[in-house]
Amino acid sequence: MSSPSDPGRKPRVAVVFGGRSSEHSISCISAGSVIAALDPEKYDVVPVGIAPDGRWVLEPVDEGQLALGPAGELPSVTGKTEVALTPGQGLVVTDPGDVPNVLGEVDVVFPVMHGPWGQDGTLQGLLEMADVRYVGAGVLSSAVGTDKHFMKQLFMAAGLPVLPYVLVRPRQWERDPAAIREAVEALDYPVFVKPARAGSSFGISRVDDASQLDEAIEEARRYDPKVLVESAATNAREVEIGVLQGLDGGVPEVSAIAEITVAPEHSFYDFEAKYLEQSYRIPASLNEDIVEQVHDLAVRAFEALDVEGLARVDFFVLPDNRVLVNEVETMPGFTATSMFPLLWQESGLSYPALIERLVQLALDRETGLR
Repeated sequence: MSSPSDPGRKPRVAVVFGGRSSEHSISCISAGSVIAALDPEKYDVVPVGIAPDGRWVLEPVDEGQLALGPAGELPSVTGKTEVALTPGQGLVVTDPGDVPNVLGEVDVVFPVMHGPWGQDGTLQGLLEMADVRYVGAGVLSSAVGTDKHFMKQLFMAAGLPVLPYVLVRPRQWERDPAAIREAVEALDYPVFVKPARAGSSFGISRVDDASQLDEAIEEARRYDPKVLVESAATNAREVEIGVLQGLDGGVPEVSAIAEITVAPEHSFYDFEAKYLEQSYRIPASLNEDIVEQVHDLAVRAFEALDVEGLARVDFFVLPDNRVLVNEVETMPGFTATSMFPLLWQESGLSYPALIERLVQLALDRETGLR
C-alpha cells in the first residue's frame, strides 16, 4: 500500500539511526539531515536512535544535536525512553516499570544506518519480519554490500573489473601469518589494508612495504576480525556516482559523476579528507568514453547486488583509462553536504526531493519475497 491504513492520518516515518558499529556518529549526522528534510506537513516523523549498547530509544532531536561539532565533535544517541518495533502494533514504549504504551503503526522506516548491525541486513531482516516497509536495499543486498569480500565475489561473477586482493580471515592470521604475508607479497606493494565490513575510512591503512603490514592488519582488526588487503590503484583517479531505483520498475537512473581530490598531505581519502575537508569536484572532468564506462558499470554493479532504492558506486580510473569498480554503498552518507545528495543535486534533484522519492519508493514496495 502507498498510504496509511487510516486515511485520516499522515504516513508515519520512523528514521532509525545510530547503532553499535564504529560508524554510529556518522549515522547520527546523516539522520539529522534526513529528519530536517522530511516535510512535517506531509509525514509524521519519529526519530528512533539505537544506542551503542543496542537499546532502541526515542531520540529528541534539538537544533544541532545530530551534527558534526565545529571542532569535529561527533554526536551520539542519548535518548532515555526505550521503544521496540513489534508486528501489528508498530512502535511500543517499553520502559521498565511502565505499562507498554503503543505509539502506533509505522508506515515506513528510513534506516539511516552505516556499517554492521544496521546496514548489513540485520535491521532489514527485522523489518521484514515485522512486515514494515523500509528505504533502501533488502536483506541480502545489504549484507553483501557491507562485506567487501563477498561484494567483490559477486562483482567478479558478474564480469565486473575489480582490484586483486587477499582475504585475511581471523583464524588464518592467528595460525599462519607467514602465509598471509607471502600472499600479500604477490600483490606487490603498495597495498591498502581495510576492515572487510566497516566504512567511513575507519581502520584503513596504506602500506608501502612489508614492514608495515602486520601493524596495518592489527589496526583493521580493531574494527573487524575479517580484513581485506587490496592492491593499490597507483596514479588512479577516484570517481563516484549515485544510482536510484527506476520508477515503476524501470532501468536504474544515474547521477552526475564526482571526482575525489585528495590533498597531498593525505595518502588516501581518509576520514578527515572525507568529512572535514570535503575534497571533491562535481561534475568530474572526464572524457566521454570514461563517462560511458562509469554509467554502464554503475548500473551493472547495482543490479549485480540486486540493490533496491539507492546506492553510491565508487570507481578507480586507471592511467590507461580502464575503469575498475571499487565498491557499492547501499546506504551512503546522507547529510545535505554528503556526496550522494550532492551528486543528485547536481543532476537536478534537490535534497528534500531525493528524500521524498526514497520514501515513496519504500511505501510502494511490498515486504517479503519480491
